[in-house]
Amino acid sequence: MTTLTPDPALQVYGIANCSTVKKARQWLTDQGQDYQFHDFKKAAPQAADITRWQQAVGWEKLLNRQGQTWRKLDAATQASITDAASAAAFLQQQPSAIKRPVVQWPSGTITIGFNAEDWQQLLTHAG
Repeated sequence: MTTLTPDPALQVYGIANCSTVKKARQWLTDQGQDYQFHDFKKAAPQAADITRWQQAVGWEKLLNRQGQTWRKLDAATQASITDAASAAAFLQQQPSAIKRPVVQWPSGTITIGFNAEDWQQLLTHAG
């Protein structure tokens, strides 16, 4: 069994060529903020990561229903994702359907998407 303790470093998860991820990474760089980037295209997130993110923000928020990956699915596959367990299994197989970026802040807080005002508050309260 693994203990889920907050990683002291800022962790950013996403896809390098995603426009929102690019904006978020640039914003962190502009703030002089160090972070570790995890590219879903190079290494899919672990099941434990997806579970932790779902517990923090809810499976509905983690699943990107506006993205190309979701829109390309057939209706039956879309309809089969009805709860945290089915969403977790799907996201493990299709990490491109995770709303991005997923950020784990040094405090252990997890956020989805990019909002400069919210992120500024998290950075201010972290220091």
